[in-house]
Amino acid sequence: MKREYGLIGHPLSHSFSQSYFSQKFKQENIQDVEYHLFDIKDIELLPSIIHNYPFLQGLNVTYPYKNSVLPFLDIIDETTQEIGAVNTILVQREEKGIKLHGFNSDVIGFKKSYENCGELHRQALIFGTGGAARAVAYVLKKKNIAYRFVSRNKNHNHLTYNELTQAIVANSTLLINATPLGMGDLQNQKPNIPYEAISSQHLLFDLIYNPQETLFLKEGKKRGATIKNGLEMLHYQADESWKIWEKFLPK
Repeated sequence: MKREYGLIGHPLSHSFSQSYFSQKFKQENIQDVEYHLFDIKDIELLPSIIHNYPFLQGLNVTYPYKNSVLPFLDIIDETTQEIGAVNTILVQREEKGIKLHGFNSDVIGFKKSYENCGELHRQALIFGTGGAARAVAYVLKKKNIAYRFVSRNKNHNHLTYNELTQAIVANSTLLINATPLGMGDLQNQKPNIPYEAISSQHLLFDLIYNPQETLFLKEGKKRGATIKNGLEMLHYQADESWKIWEKFLPK
């Protein structure tokens, strides 16, 4: 039986997801399976993708739709409800119709990748407030790591970039970029923070993996900090997505 999967987001020119899954299918000799990139400029196009690809059984979701996809889903698991963001969709086709189930494999991806760093941090700053940032926050909360979101707009629970002092950055030894700054057309940009406060005690984790070293990571590297990009996280979350799709595969 033919099976299809894919990724929805915009833009997708930077994405390694298709090549990763295609290689996985080849290495594991998984037959009659395709993985597509659906670069859509509006999440309202999701139903047409589901309709036009009758063999589609699962989707990954990336920027900027991890939050806005929620109204299109029929079932959301408990973890995903708490996070408020989805990056994996299971498409169940039944006689009565189609049901879309939402999951979040970013949690597993970030958790495993962060744990591989082998470092313990007590305080973190998360740059960005989107779906990926929420998954990161969920993991930090479970690990009892205090964190603050940093965004451009004022919020009672967020810091703004203008409010970031050297002392705040110095004391927050885990810095996580969950924004698109550094990716695609934004390659020459980075979060606007006081980088001079970074030391060898810091870990800079960028969820971006293409390019391999963003300006954010380069700033940390030249100050002796440990740096890590999002490629390993991508692999972990992709494998977790596949486990979800396989678990619910029609028998």
